[in-house]
Amino acid sequence: MIRTFAAGALVAGTALLWLSTANAHSIKADPAEAVQAPFDIIETTIVTKGNSAVFTTRVRGEAGSEKPAATGKFGGSDVYAYVWPTSLNSGEIGFDKDQGIVALAVTFHPDFDDAAKGGKNRDVWHPHWVVLAEDKACGGGLKVIDIPEGTKPKVPETWPGVPLLIDSPEYPTTFKGDAVDVTIPLSLIGGIEGASYDGVTAGLKVNGDLHAPLLCVSNVFKVASGNLSLPGKVLPSK
Repeated sequence: MIRTFAAGALVAGTALLWLSTANAHSIKADPAEAVQAPFDIIETTIVTKGNSAVFTTRVRGEAGSEKPAATGKFGGSDVYAYVWPTSLNSGEIGFDKDQGIVALAVTFHPDFDDAAKGGKNRDVWHPHWVVLAEDKACGGGLKVIDIPEGTKPKVPETWPGVPLLIDSPEYPTTFKGDAVDVTIPLSLIGGIEGASYDGVTAGLKVNGDLHAPLLCVSNVFKVASGNLSLPGKVLPSK
């Protein structure tokens, strides 16, 4: 599933994977001038440090400096995201098991709030867990999985109440220079140690008709590995 999506969504430019013993923690990629510098991934890493897992993406430009323009309405609005697709099972982040591709995403969307318990987050970059699946109706080949009307799947405590498999935890998230970091207590993500991962920058779009698929990956800016094969391994920090 993942490789099928990647084959149709790669950006211009050749990504180079370095997975030597000396540098097994990260996925590194060649710069690609065709990609906007704030989304041009040059390195993606997930490591464990003490009692936490730290997700990091470095880009060619200033991370977080480019944001989508506000449209003034929810339907048809845009989302920009720094994403770490993983091999985690959806059951390990509070949803039912085996639902799709589990990814951590740091997003910015100026037209709506989707924080837990009615909180506000439209004016800041903030983290989400999302569960993704293939959908040919989406420009980037993937969607955040919809919750059909009338169903009540298992959801995390910080689920924002929208009809999507999305979680809105308040993990510490920082932007500094060329890097974005998210720190998560290991106690909250069983299975992350030794998991596989990749890095993606992408644009998403809310369906203008507000029908399923409600939230599509509309444009993939860059894939760290080049083929979304999840070659990274979560290991302890050196």
